[in-house]
Amino acid sequence: MMSNLFSSFDPSTNFNLSLNWTSSLLGFIFIPLMYWLIPNRFSILIFLILNILHKEFKILTKKNSSTLIFIALFYLILMNNFLGLFPYIFTSSSHLIFTLSLALPLWLTFMIYGWLTNTYHMFAHLVPQGTPPLLMPLMVCIETVSNIIRPGTLAVRLTANMIAGHLLLTLLGNTGSMLNYLLIILIITQIFLIILESAVAIIQSYVFAVLSTLYSSEVNYD
Repeated sequence: MMSNLFSSFDPSTNFNLSLNWTSSLLGFIFIPLMYWLIPNRFSILIFLILNILHKEFKILTKKNSSTLIFIALFYLILMNNFLGLFPYIFTSSSHLIFTLSLALPLWLTFMIYGWLTNTYHMFAHLVPQGTPPLLMPLMVCIETVSNIIRPGTLAVRLTANMIAGHLLLTLLGNTGSMLNYLLIILIITQIFLIILESAVAIIQSYVFAVLSTLYSSEVNYD
């Protein structure tokens, strides 16, 4: 019996092992296999998604070489989100220490590079086009705050969505022993929730990668 609802996200609750974070590396064990086996439907699907993402990110970044890091980021988050749906596998993407370690270095790199190489261009982003002169000081403060909280919003968005779905699955799973006559309904509901969580896992990894791409596109590379 769990001491509280959030104890399922505690790294020390799963068999009291200190190796829970190694679940983030499980997917990398299977990735090299697709390069040694005969191309199958799964590998073809992976490369098809990669090409679609490359074409979309190329439009946003306006560079071909900059899309690789965002595609890798998409696959990393997608792999960890899906692994968290399996029983007894630690959900690393539901922790801020994992999501912030992805969002903060990216944002910090963009900001340092932008302010050191294109200072005038970065200052121009603080004042939206068409702002009245009277509102310019206020807009600079608002844009500065919104720029600073970007890594936090990226990390919290991914974490909150992962926690919300898992908490809902946990709540419904714990009520199964109390409502025996509604067990069939609960099982069907759980199946639909797992399908929904699979869609959320894909959407959140895509949103994280696209927003990171948009943040990088604000930095003038030319």
